Amino acid sequence: MDKIPKLLLLLCVFTTLLFPYSSAQTCRSNALTSNGQFKSCSDLPVLNSFLHWTYDSSTGTLEMAYRHTGVSASTWVAWAINPSSPSMVGSQALVATPPSGGNTARAYTSPINGYQTTLAEGNLTYNVTGLSATYQNEEMTIYGTWTLPSGMTTINQVWQAGPISGSTLSIHSTASDNLNSKGTLDLLSGASQSGGGNPRQRRKNVHGVINAVSWGILLPIGASIARHLKVFKSADPAWFYLHVTCQTSAYIVGVVGWGTGLKLGSDSAGIKYNTHRNIGIALFCLGTLQVFALLLRPKKDHKYRLYWNIYHHLTGYTVIILSIVNVYKGLDILKPDGVWKRAYTGVSIAIAAVSISMEAYTWYVVLKTKSSERKAVHGMNGAAINGVNGHGSRPHHEV
Repeated sequence: MDKIPKLLLLLCVFTTLLFPYSSAQTCRSNALTSNGQFKSCSDLPVLNSFLHWTYDSSTGTLEMAYRHTGVSASTWVAWAINPSSPSMVGSQALVATPPSGGNTARAYTSPINGYQTTLAEGNLTYNVTGLSATYQNEEMTIYGTWTLPSGMTTINQVWQAGPISGSTLSIHSTASDNLNSKGTLDLLSGASQSGGGNPRQRRKNVHGVINAVSWGILLPIGASIARHLKVFKSADPAWFYLHVTCQTSAYIVGVVGWGTGLKLGSDSAGIKYNTHRNIGIALFCLGTLQVFALLLRPKKDHKYRLYWNIYHHLTGYTVIILSIVNVYKGLDILKPDGVWKRAYTGVSIAIAAVSISMEAYTWYVVLKTKSSERKAVHGMNGAAINGVNGHGSRPHHEV
């Protein structure tokens, strides 16, 4: 039993040694706040970043320090206030780069006017004094004092990091953490909201859901209906109306999604998703041609019906393949939680599995029907022959 107190003592010592280490990466345990240099601080949710500040609402003076840990010698960091919204464009940024040939990190101001920015030095909307930066143990800290408009208590903040190539500051990554490094901050209470809470991110999510449902799900289902139900006489003409309804709905909803994509593209000048955009344009054009083809569909016995069928089927299957590819391209851009990609993959596999099963069954039905027709024709021919050559007819009595 005397071993238990010793084990408890060792556990207490281990916990005491471990606790300061684990709490070293929170803002309140840092000397900037714990020693009273700044009154408030916030652990920013992504990119290993922390904000410390003291705000005087009567004068609009914001003294702040932005810390970013895990910064290599070839990485720039930035923290910004956006006067209009929690987004990159329009941000008034403080930028810092690690020492180059010296011991002092460089800090300067940069207004962000577009997504394809090189973070060029320039004047900000708000006055900033006392701007400086330190770099030590892979931690960059930017200091500055802002003069904000009187009465401003909530700010839109953006923070970021990116690579340095030679003397050029390159564009940051489009990984999920980089895209969600923005939000609002109440300077008085410290309450914050970050990441996907901004309207533009919601528009991206809406665009993704609309296009995944329309181009990526409804279109394949509509094609499967036409492919596999029309062989059943009992399903005629219901299969046709189901097919048209499904494909028309997919096209209308898809056009809405395409329009939101164009709007997002115009708002994202500088960030180019060329493959995703080009496939989207091709899908819209091919889908529109399919709609016109439906209006110009010749009758079954028309001499051009064969060519129309070839065109309709070839275009339709091309649209389906491109739609699925583009949905995955969009998911790679949005970088949502993995469950969304797995969910779409699961739905696609389910549609494919049902289609393959129906394909096998329809071939069975078709072959069985043709076999029955051949037997019927053979029986009719046999009966006709027997009737002609006298077999099976009444016997003739000789006189």
